[in-house]
Amino acid sequence: MHVLFCNWRDTRNPEGGGSERYVENMARGLVAEGHTVTIACAAHDGAPRDETVDGVRFVRRGTKLDIYLRTFLALLLGRYGKVDLVVDVQNGLPFFTRLATRKPVVVLVHHVHREQWPVVYPGLTGRIGWWIESRLAPRLYRGCQYVAVSMATKLELIELGVDRDRIAIVHNGNDPAPFVSVRRSPTPRISVVGRLVPHKQVEHAIDAVAAMSADHPDLVLDVIGAGWWDTELTAYADRLGVADRVVFHGFVDDTTKHELLAQSWVMALPSLKEGWGIVIGEAGGHATPTVAYASAGGTTESIDHKDSGVLVDTPDELTAALRELIEDDQWRDFLGLGALAKSHTFAWDVSQREFSRIVSGA
Repeated sequence: MHVLFCNWRDTRNPEGGGSERYVENMARGLVAEGHTVTIACAAHDGAPRDETVDGVRFVRRGTKLDIYLRTFLALLLGRYGKVDLVVDVQNGLPFFTRLATRKPVVVLVHHVHREQWPVVYPGLTGRIGWWIESRLAPRLYRGCQYVAVSMATKLELIELGVDRDRIAIVHNGNDPAPFVSVRRSPTPRISVVGRLVPHKQVEHAIDAVAAMSADHPDLVLDVIGAGWWDTELTAYADRLGVADRVVFHGFVDDTTKHELLAQSWVMALPSLKEGWGIVIGEAGGHATPTVAYASAGGTTESIDHKDSGVLVDTPDELTAALRELIEDDQWRDFLGLGALAKSHTFAWDVSQREFSRIVSGA
């Protein structure tokens, strides 16, 4: 069976993240079972237009905006070869593959973007995007099998009118934390990992550092990731007078990322929305607990509140929880051990088998 994944990015893209890691792990799982797999995604300077990695064929064309039209037309015109099943990865917008093929389509959703549309695209553009995601897509893909990465996402899809019996849950897995030579920093460090875009709300972590700067003059915030919002965040840290306490590392390789997580005392995940939050498990692999917003959705499943991390509701609560973890060694050690245990709960091979079962039955 030839499975085509339609996704706007891949993990080698500087803006790639947990969604892309999930897709590529599922793709590798299908290859291991003997299937042919192609991932169609946007082109970028970090990778060739055509490439095969771990048996998965990557076809990179266009930009993050026109990749939708390019992929739709390529599928319609048969440019990917004979395709037996399509996985339409809906990151806000679908690829409309239901109109381009008569083959089965599986819709993969990490989270619903209700809160993100007005933040990233204020005005008419955001309203149109939300109408497509909330009204048009559920009708277009009626009858299709859905895959959600968390119960929170499944419940949101049900609210949009997707039949609950057509939504399967396949959680993210966790890779075993690689060995790194660095140790926990002797001075307090908070890490933030993710794309630098408005809805990740990195400003809230910068606010927390500013609020604690007088009591903890050696506190540092490590911002790990790249994105088009980076200049605004740099300026924001400067306005708050903490530019010397916030280190913007940009897009880093996996080894560097894990070294930074291993030396962190705690990770902050102030994101407005997360389908799961794969970085939570990555930090947990180094016994680094996470503070995140409960309203983000998937965080309520990837974090066991006050056992493997802390879930909060407001920016003030985020700052207070981070302060408590910085100042209370026993509390931090307790949550760190819980985060480490939680990181061992979910495995990619289990998720791959479940995803393969669902795809085979679609």
